[in-house]
Amino acid sequence: MEKDKVKIGIIGAGRIGKIHADNLLRNPLAEIVGISDLFAGPELQSWAAERGIAAVTTDSSRLIAMSEVDAVLICSSTDTHVPLMEQAARAGKHIFCEKPVSMDLQQTLAAVTAAEQAGVKLQIGFNRRFDHNFRRVREHVQMGTIGEPHIIRITSRDPSPPPAEYIRVSGGIFMDMMIHDFDMARYLTGSEVEEVYALGNVLIDPVFAEHGDVDTAIVTLNFENRAIGVIDNSRQAVYGYDQRVEVFGSLGNAAAANDHPNTAEISTAGGLMRDKPLHFFLERYNEAYVEETALFIESILKDTPVMVGGYDAVQAERIALAARMSLLQKRPVKLSEVPGMTVGTQTAAP
Repeated sequence: MEKDKVKIGIIGAGRIGKIHADNLLRNPLAEIVGISDLFAGPELQSWAAERGIAAVTTDSSRLIAMSEVDAVLICSSTDTHVPLMEQAARAGKHIFCEKPVSMDLQQTLAAVTAAEQAGVKLQIGFNRRFDHNFRRVREHVQMGTIGEPHIIRITSRDPSPPPAEYIRVSGGIFMDMMIHDFDMARYLTGSEVEEVYALGNVLIDPVFAEHGDVDTAIVTLNFENRAIGVIDNSRQAVYGYDQRVEVFGSLGNAAAANDHPNTAEISTAGGLMRDKPLHFFLERYNEAYVEETALFIESILKDTPVMVGGYDAVQAERIALAARMSLLQKRPVKLSEVPGMTVGTQTAAP
């Protein structure tokens, strides 16, 4: 691509869309030419004007069709991802799409295939791969510092449950929340998942049961390289946002603990005290959000593979579906029981 910068259109002006916009505005290799949102009005127009974003529209098709747009960031609701991806692919636009691509694996496969066949870049918003702590763990696994991976442990616990309106459309804990951890498990081990076994209960709020979901879950994973994984998720950790990973191997151990606002630790006769972990994902993964869009821009300009592509999206969704099947059927589920894909060249993992 013989350009000195990538011109971006952002679809969806909610919280994550605006975060990506502000990050890209600080990137000298990117230029935001427009933003679309179904509810775009004076407030969004004022917000965009303050940032020098010229085009504001309620019509995402108009944004995708703009000749100056090289790539789109799809930050709208999950049910819109697939048609927007397919439309962008037909228009020859590179695509960054938030996770999950969809709640329907066949639709996800169709959208990923459309991007592959159009020859455009497709990056999925698994931002945790870009976290400096988790990346360091992966590097040591790859370098062989800890030998052959034996046990992978991932903890992900939210500080408070989402509202009932969100739970109703979230797709469930495995597709909405643990899907990040399924991707992280593949990323850290460098191996595909072979079998999944899930346990879950409603221990926090009965509203989850009303929508056929659980709020507390543990999933065990068997990997093709024979490593064993354990992921635990909770929708409510009263002490803050709990995000930890560990890879234990034949020669040692690599682990990443929680990030805290500071490293101060107070010791008194009454005990030891320190601040709680960073409050939630926006604070905890702020640097990762900056890095993921920066590398997406770089992959376009240098024509290099994206860090996390369509194949990775499909694999994470397959694991999530296997976990849901396991929970409902109370048995281990082979990933081979969930349909896969034959395309997927745009991936750098596992």
